[in-house]
Amino acid sequence: MQPGLSMSPPYDIQERSFLFACRIIGFCRSLSASDLVVRRLSWQLLDASTSVGANLEEADTGQTKKDFIAKVSIARKEIAEARYWLRLIRFAQPTNKEHIDPLVDESHQLLKILTTIIKNAEANPNRAEH
Repeated sequence: MQPGLSMSPPYDIQERSFLFACRIIGFCRSLSASDLVVRRLSWQLLDASTSVGANLEEADTGQTKKDFIAKVSIARKEIAEARYWLRLIRFAQPTNKEHIDPLVDESHQLLKILTTIIKNAEANPNRAEH
């Protein structure tokens, strides 16, 4: 495990998405000697995974409730895409299954959390407009 990356995920969604992106960076670096297909898939994975946290940072400074929901929705789409690329890499390189499965699991958990954040924001009429 890399320094600063604890076994239990943090409560803060921005920190959790940041740590997920850090784990993905390390994982993608480990694929640098892989065949061309796996390397190409890893670039797709890197793009989607790092976009999650960037969109959550933007959501946090959203000007309106609608803006907040839109940015969190983009983050949710990006984590779903990241999970897809992880699954493709697992298929293309099954010897990495032990490294990929925890990342797939974390991406699934992040997807559920982001879905809940969106549902709560949409359902809460008292959530203040920024």
